[in-house]
Amino acid sequence: MLSPAQRHRQRTLAASTVRADIPRPGTSGAKWTSGPLPMPETGPVASEYQLLLAALGLDLASLREIQSTERKIDAKRAMIEKYRVWADSAATAWLAGDVPSTQDEIVATMAVWAIDIQDWPFAMKLARTLLGGHLALPERYKRTPATLIAEEVAEAAIANVEDVPLDVLQEVEDLVAGEDIFDQVRAKLEKALGLAFAHCADTFDATAPSATAGGQGGLLTASIGHFTRAIELHDSCGAKTLLRTAEGKLKKLADAKAAQDKADAEAEQAQADNAPPTETDPATPAP
Repeated sequence: MLSPAQRHRQRTLAASTVRADIPRPGTSGAKWTSGPLPMPETGPVASEYQLLLAALGLDLASLREIQSTERKIDAKRAMIEKYRVWADSAATAWLAGDVPSTQDEIVATMAVWAIDIQDWPFAMKLARTLLGGHLALPERYKRTPATLIAEEVAEAAIANVEDVPLDVLQEVEDLVAGEDIFDQVRAKLEKALGLAFAHCADTFDATAPSATAGGQGGLLTASIGHFTRAIELHDSCGAKTLLRTAEGKLKKLADAKAAQDKADAEAEQAQADNAPPTETDPATPAP
């Protein structure tokens, strides 16, 4: 656990990872470069970063000794606190436009760990930094950042749709929309989105203040669209049965609505037929 002084030091240093030889925007007409800059090699930022890398190396070695995936996730949940202040502060500074993106292995690794432990606010903040700042992942991950983020979040939702909020899946969809990732991976993401919309339809409460404007039918229609796209991208993605199920639910919903509308119309007509005749004024006699 970091002391308040250590937290303050990391927060300050992580937010100032700009090499002294890189001109700031406006000082000489220069602008921040689009690609990540190298981490400073000297000075207090470099020293703190190297200490964190050393700690990370030890933690990675400890994780390699654990065979159980569940236990690895539990270990990461504890380990991540050593690096949270640094990664969060670096991401905050970049997202605010205060610093250019810097190739930071701590930020990149914590983005993956945050997904693993399903800390979605932290994971999405780091994912925005990773993709927007064009940071690379450490070689051990053997995937591009966009591929890893899309695949890991999608697989978590496919395993248990309740574990991943719909808004997280939608943000990932937006983040990787323009990225070059494998069709099979994007199909997983589309399938996960379809599952999330289908789950929202199954648990829809029309009386809730946050109820979707399109109602249950709108949610099922969105689900069908994502399942259809998943199949287009990868025919063997496992969404065909899910698509038929969603289509069946939408048809059942439409049939029930049509039957209710017919019953309402018949009841209204019956009420009109049984209503007493309207009295009319007697004719006015001729003078």
